[in-house]
Amino acid sequence: MELATSLSNLEPATVMILSVSVIVVAVTAMSIYLSFGPPSKQLADPFDDHED
Repeated sequence: MELATSLSNLEPATVMILSVSVIVVAVTAMSIYLSFGPPSKQLADPFDDHED
């Protein structure tokens, strides 16, 4: 209950900064997961596909 009370006392700018920060971290984490995690096996390398 104390957490909800302390969050309701924050300035609107602080809430906005925290929200944007959480979104940026989530997008970064998802990008890293897609690039280097198990889904990366499905990615194709366009340089390997193109023969000169």
